[in-house]
Amino acid sequence: MYRVSTTLNSPVPYLTRILIYPIKSLDGVAVTKATVLKSGALQHDREFAIVDEHGKFVNGKRNPKVHLLRTSFDIDASSDTINRVCLEVQGTKLGGVFHLERECAELEAWLSEYFGFKVKLLQNSLLGFPDDTDASGPTVISTATLETVASWFPELEKGAISPVEEMRRRIRANLEIGGVPQFWEDGLFAEVGIRVQFQVKDVQMMGVNPCQRCVVPTRDTFTGEVYPSFQKIFVSQRQETLPDGVNLSRFNHFFRLSVNTQIPESEAGKILQVGDEVEI
Repeated sequence: MYRVSTTLNSPVPYLTRILIYPIKSLDGVAVTKATVLKSGALQHDREFAIVDEHGKFVNGKRNPKVHLLRTSFDIDASSDTINRVCLEVQGTKLGGVFHLERECAELEAWLSEYFGFKVKLLQNSLLGFPDDTDASGPTVISTATLETVASWFPELEKGAISPVEEMRRRIRANLEIGGVPQFWEDGLFAEVGIRVQFQVKDVQMMGVNPCQRCVVPTRDTFTGEVYPSFQKIFVSQRQETLPDGVNLSRFNHFFRLSVNTQIPESEAGKILQVGDEVEI
């Protein structure tokens, strides 16, 4: 295992933020701890998903109206369940509060009216609905990476939130690591078929591959407005700032950021908590 010195100026890498996304493609929730499921996913992350009549996900890739939905959740700490979701359409008074178990039909009706076509809300409390089913563990990124990438896009300064928070909302990673340099997470993957082992306190994890980004990060997370030349700028800067020793074989293109992971079944039931130390 590799640990950074515990001197004041060189802190140990640690888990500084945990974000889960109870309804796939909608707003996330910052939590102080998260339970690892048997599948390797975090409990409640992407537990629900909105689909159309053909079973296809209704997400920001296919429907820009997703970006205008603001969500918050009522999480019962005693039973570790999500009871209610509060929905609001950005910039309007439209919205509602729905109990996810008792008022699912009403929620589906509200969402169907909003999107203009019939939708259903699916639930999978064991695996969730990950983008990468071969690496369904939490995605990992460093705070320094988000700060660096945000600096590539000066116009983010005009937003109502900080550029770093806006980039955090665009990238939608689960675990954020502090006390490390930018692109530290690029050391968490190797050649195809090789898993890089690391540990968050007593939870064993494996880095698999750099996460391929879609169109979503190019858009303002509140309005859906596209940032001019976002992908072109990102790809150019990403290629120029790749850390020494990174495995280039995993970059068929450079529109990749954060790392997809797996968590062994043996870790089921363990808890990740903000402040946990990280070791490679």
